[in-house]
Amino acid sequence: MPGAFPALMVNSPPSITLRPVERHVDRRKALTLAILLWLGFAVTTWCVAHGRTTAFDRAGLMLWRQADLYPSGPAGLLEAVRDITALGGVLLRNLFALMAIVALFFLRLRREGILLGMTIVLGWGVNTGLKLLVGRARPQIVPHLMDAGGNSFPSGHSFNSALVYVTIALAFAAMSPRSSVRMTIIGFALLLSMLIAWSRVWLGVHWPTDVIAGWLGGAGWAFLASALLYRPAVVAERMMPEEEND
Repeated sequence: MPGAFPALMVNSPPSITLRPVERHVDRRKALTLAILLWLGFAVTTWCVAHGRTTAFDRAGLMLWRQADLYPSGPAGLLEAVRDITALGGVLLRNLFALMAIVALFFLRLRREGILLGMTIVLGWGVNTGLKLLVGRARPQIVPHLMDAGGNSFPSGHSFNSALVYVTIALAFAAMSPRSSVRMTIIGFALLLSMLIAWSRVWLGVHWPTDVIAGWLGGAGWAFLASALLYRPAVVAERMMPEEEND
């Protein structure tokens, strides 16, 4: 019969292909930064060991203090600074590190997750060894506004917060194809760790050179690990639909 219906053409849905790309923090830049940071750490350590920082440390510790040697500022500032310093404490920084490792495993970046954990543990060991080696006492010329024990140099909060937060930032910044995003993530981690370091002096539990050396050493260790250990993270940059040909 001549009135046959035309065949119905059914188009299959477009297939979705994940295109893996490699993004990473430039290893040469990371290694250069690590060398510069550790050189700064070495110079600071030498100056402390040879008694060249006494006047600087005393002036820095006495800065912004009232006649009763307590820091100047509104009443709520003390609690805010304690909250900042808590971010560099054992509980919170290790909790954030554990969350980052779990996230990397979830993203199937197991090698990066293991290396992140190893970087943090080894860095903690380096800081502990340096404290025992230098054996510097904590300052006693101003009130301690929170409990703190052990040797003073280098600052454990400063070293380990820079180590943990910068290492995490470097690991996750590698997943972004945009340099502005990578720089923002890393910059935020650097700023946060600097605030934690500053809080230790404000609370009267560390000399300024303790936190300077601690921050330089921790950040340097993070950049060194990024340069030497981490391979570029392979991530799905975009999901591209591709139509199948008939």
